[in-house]
Amino acid sequence: QVQLVESGGGLVQAGGSLRLSCAASGRTFSTYAKGWFRQAPGKEREFVADISWNGGITYYADSVKGRFTISRDNAKNTVYLQMNSLKPEDTAVYYCAVRTALGYGPRSYEYWGQGTQVTVSS
Repeated sequence: QVQLVESGGGLVQAGGSLRLSCAASGRTFSTYAKGWFRQAPGKEREFVADISWNGGITYYADSVKGRFTISRDNAKNTVYLQMNSLKPEDTAVYYCAVRTALGYGPRSYEYWGQGTQVTVSS
């Protein structure tokens, strides 16, 4: 059974940092790009960051550029999201997924994890 499991979320003050992890099991996704999305209450799921299969190409939403860094360790089948200078508007459930089609919208991704809650207090 293919499964992605996110971890590392929590409560942090504005300006703080968190590092999210997304571990895959049941299948190796080392040749696939992966991405992070987030969804705040009452809002649609939005793209955060994407990383190519070998880590050579990364892409970020404008809202997180310069503050978040996506990385991956294919030996561990894990992708990470380092989040610095966090803001209250970053509060959301964060999800990872595997990109199986062109584009950075949610429909281009599959094998979604269950998400991890990030709450940033002001």
